[in-house]
Amino acid sequence: MGAKKKLKKKIKSLKALVKQSAQGRVDDAPLVSPLAPADFPDLPSIRGLRLSTAAAGVRYKGRTDVMLAVLDKGSVLAGTFTRSATRSASVLDAQSKIAGDGAEGAAILVNSGNANAFTGAVGVASVNTLCAALAQKAGLPAARIFTSSTGVIGEPLPHDRIVAVLDELTAGLSDAALPDAARAIMTTDTFPKGSSATVEIDGQPVAIAGIAKGSGMIAPDMATMLVYIFTDAKITRPVLQSLVSRQTDRSFNCITVDSDTSTSDMVLVAATGQADMPVIEDATSDAARVFSDALGKVMLDLAHQVVRDGEGATKFVEVAVSGARSDADARKVAMAIANSPLVKTAIAGEDPNWGRIVMAVGKSGAEADRDRLSIRFGPHLVAFQGQVAPSYAEQVGAEYMRQQDLVIGVDLRLGVGAATVWTCDLTHRYIDINTDYRS
Repeated sequence: MGAKKKLKKKIKSLKALVKQSAQGRVDDAPLVSPLAPADFPDLPSIRGLRLSTAAAGVRYKGRTDVMLAVLDKGSVLAGTFTRSATRSASVLDAQSKIAGDGAEGAAILVNSGNANAFTGAVGVASVNTLCAALAQKAGLPAARIFTSSTGVIGEPLPHDRIVAVLDELTAGLSDAALPDAARAIMTTDTFPKGSSATVEIDGQPVAIAGIAKGSGMIAPDMATMLVYIFTDAKITRPVLQSLVSRQTDRSFNCITVDSDTSTSDMVLVAATGQADMPVIEDATSDAARVFSDALGKVMLDLAHQVVRDGEGATKFVEVAVSGARSDADARKVAMAIANSPLVKTAIAGEDPNWGRIVMAVGKSGAEADRDRLSIRFGPHLVAFQGQVAPSYAEQVGAEYMRQQDLVIGVDLRLGVGAATVWTCDLTHRYIDINTDYRS
């Protein structure tokens, strides 16, 4: 990106921050990430889905911090959840309900600012109170109410503030509120995240639209951050769950910002069944493949946006590992590189310090042979067969590192195992954000 383009993007970020502040959505928020998409995408309305947002004051003042999604009768849900041993009450509750019957519809209630995690019996009581109160307002059984919370860990959730805005939320439901919902679930995010796709199945249009939040505490383990994806596809719950699990492993489970897995990670995908198409009942069918590919693109786009909003990030980094003894070994190497503070700070400083990548390969626990290893920065061969490549010049590497989007390639030359993950750099801004997070 040229100097003129960079300046224009920075000016746009500053204007966006001023606009957000004028609308009362942020309070001493960081500048919008330089890696942010130019604009929030146009998301299609999903038949059978209505949403609303409200300002409950859970933690933030003067901004929306609660979102409600209500799904019509016949909707089915699938999900993946953090495997953290200290996962939140909301995660445990959602896991216990996810396989339920969708005949009566469902609702998803999300708050930002407080994670309701590590809050013991008090946290469980908060979830139960919210589910019972919303069930009464929405005319749904409590078993079809899913809650999510994100924010500070270890503080009791002031659920009474959320209960107080339930009338406002249920009265304000709209089929065009996905962008507002994306903003309401933000914590340290600097931009709202959304993505969509429309495909034809048996000649009929099927829409998929999703939102996500996530910026820090990002290192997935079955799921990551908070993600909500909606579609009008007709699909059985078992098939939907199979596809969601598969695509999670190819998207959200392939990103890392800081190697820390959240207590509150959750991905929920809801299908309202209102598209004019036959029901997808076989995960191996052509219809399932078409739908899965589109769902995967939405999930990967949202995952990339989370990395691009990594706290303090200035670089988006793809780590592509090939030639491993197995795919599992390739993933070990890729994640070791992507999570290394030494690698990430070198990238932040635009230092082509490929020795740190050698270090990360060696510590990964995967099988590796120093004298077979090769490393690339984008198209540039940096190291080959255990030593610096004869064609490599430090100036070439330094010039490449000035780009915002980078690719680090590693070929172990041991087999056919491969893996690709995505990460960002580690800057001082990450420290600033996380030392001030609770103040």
